[in-house]
Amino acid sequence: MLNIASRIDQLPMTSMLKKVLLLTGIGWMFDAMDQGMVSGVMAAIGKEWALDPSQLGLLGSIGMLGMALGAGLSGMAADKWGRRTVIMWTLIIYGVSSALSGFAVNFTMLLVLRFCTGFGLGGELPAASTLVSEFSPTRMRGRNVIILESFWAWGWLIAAFVAYLFIPVYGWRMAFLVGGIPALFAAFFRMAVPESPRYLESVGKTAEAEALLVTMEKQANITSQVESTEVDKLSHIKASFLDLWSKPYIKSTIVLWVIWFGINFGYYGFVLWTPSLLVAKGFTLTKSFEFTLIMCLAQLPGYFSAAYLIEKVGRKKVLAIYFAGTALAAWLFGHAGSVEQILIYGSMLYFFSLGAWGCVYAYTPEVYPTFFRATGSGWAAAFGRIGAFSAPFIVPVIYNYYGTEIGYTNVFITLTLVFAVVAIVVAVFGKETMGKSLEEINKATV
Repeated sequence: MLNIASRIDQLPMTSMLKKVLLLTGIGWMFDAMDQGMVSGVMAAIGKEWALDPSQLGLLGSIGMLGMALGAGLSGMAADKWGRRTVIMWTLIIYGVSSALSGFAVNFTMLLVLRFCTGFGLGGELPAASTLVSEFSPTRMRGRNVIILESFWAWGWLIAAFVAYLFIPVYGWRMAFLVGGIPALFAAFFRMAVPESPRYLESVGKTAEAEALLVTMEKQANITSQVESTEVDKLSHIKASFLDLWSKPYIKSTIVLWVIWFGINFGYYGFVLWTPSLLVAKGFTLTKSFEFTLIMCLAQLPGYFSAAYLIEKVGRKKVLAIYFAGTALAAWLFGHAGSVEQILIYGSMLYFFSLGAWGCVYAYTPEVYPTFFRATGSGWAAAFGRIGAFSAPFIVPVIYNYYGTEIGYTNVFITLTLVFAVVAIVVAVFGKETMGKSLEEINKATV
């Protein structure tokens, strides 16, 4: 039988892995563009359609509900039909729905399309991170997944740029078209992405897995010297939701669900509402987009620093540090009194929160075995979207209850507490996976 894990671990960064990372990342970038558009659209469409805060909250949240359903179902689908199949079809669903959002004739139609967009987006992300994780050698696995996640920053930067230039001139409809149509082209190019060799082995397609490994070994100019060993006896077991709650994995599942809920609640609590909150503080719509664009630039160094540290310091420490940094930045941003403070503390908030996001996506697939890795990642993401769904509703409630100035501060105090709790949970209950193959982590758990 094949020893897929050992043969992958002896490989360098092959051209096939680069192709997987690039093509998967491009789709990830367009996903981020759509999410970035929503915050700008909320500020613009609220004025055009005279929407009240509760309707704006629903607009920001409905996509998260779709993401929750998409993540849960696609995770199981990826374990049954393959990672490649899921990431291709979910990107098509996302692209079509996002483009059609630009033609919505009323609020109800827009909500339905945003739900469908969220379904595609939520379904793609766990499957994509699982695919990259399974393709990567142990020594670069965490870094590669964070590099994948860094495409999110490019998508947000493009979205902020489009919001700044297009929405004030052409309106919010053009923003959705700009984000949705290119995603369909990305779905076409993704047909060239191969299936995960670990997945192929787990479902008994050893010949296909062997062919992939031989190709990558030829690209690296090496000949496999690994002695054949028996494939994990769990490989051909069908995935079940109950597997997440079995004795070996229940602690990891609880920790992951807390992490995912916290980062979703905190992140979407500020990114979707920041332009609107800045407008409420007295800045113009265009100026709020300008501030957001500047702050978004901090995402890239956030990702790249986390990508470097995660293979040097470890997953657990980096996660705890970046969540703690996000908590501090949220506190400072909530008390910012000048333009300079808004930009500095806002940039810190994007730096640490997106670095944390990269680590979360790298860490999540590592704690489950291959036969339900995508299922575990998908349900963690699905539970997290409950936080993303609830945050856009809770933020305006806090803001309106306390009034303009105090409400703004208390919104970010709430987010500070959420990020701080997650940092403590990771530091106390998280487990370290750096330097271990996916199979080693699984055997240690069992």
